[in-house]
Amino acid sequence: MQLMSQTLAIVLAAGKGTRMKSDLPKVLCPVRGRPMVEFVLDTLRAAGVDRQLVVVGYRAELVRQVLGRYADVEFVEQTEQLGTGHAVKMCRPHLLAHDGPVLVVTGDSPLTQESSIRALLDEFRARRPACLLGTLHKADPGSLGRIVRGADGEFVAIVEEKDATPEQRAITEVNMSTYVFDAARLVAALDQLQNANRQREYYLTDCPGILRARGDVVRALPVLQPCEALSINTWADLAVVEAALEELGR
Repeated sequence: MQLMSQTLAIVLAAGKGTRMKSDLPKVLCPVRGRPMVEFVLDTLRAAGVDRQLVVVGYRAELVRQVLGRYADVEFVEQTEQLGTGHAVKMCRPHLLAHDGPVLVVTGDSPLTQESSIRALLDEFRARRPACLLGTLHKADPGSLGRIVRGADGEFVAIVEEKDATPEQRAITEVNMSTYVFDAARLVAALDQLQNANRQREYYLTDCPGILRARGDVVRALPVLQPCEALSINTWADLAVVEAALEELGR
């Protein structure tokens, strides 16, 4: 039975978070007294997401134990951590049975905003591209991937900072690993995904380019808010995010 109208979210939550210097899976590190991934799940629910697939890996059973009380959460295990694209590949059986939008977010982004997710889903339903990237403009993009647009203003590519030309490094619009895909075309892109890189990993960031090369429509929408650029890689980062959540009343 295909699920024709539901919105399916894939929450990437398999990583260890080595720089946190903790035995906990990164997504379970506490933020304002709660596992950080719970903020993400709350936001997705508030934005109207029907089903949430949480991709688990490092200490998977502990993540299942903590999140198992949520009726709308299902688990997919990534037994080897071979990149973000590989994590989404593990969801393939669910994707094949799904005919609505597929939202992909990271589980370590507790400042994900309901308004941003709603805006992306509304735009996706109105335009039905193969892929819609949620982006933002950041004055100091640092190591984030740059969104390259053509003369017509449409999406051309994600260029990683290490591969960017000086002109591309000056671009302020960045990729934040927040996507909405058409389910069938996501499967097609995943089937073409290669790991021909130094890390031998499969990167989800390659999927928009694969789809564009197929002739599919890929768009980027800069609707994410500045707070959504705050990532958690260290306990110092976590303190900054906690302060931002407090300011937002969460």
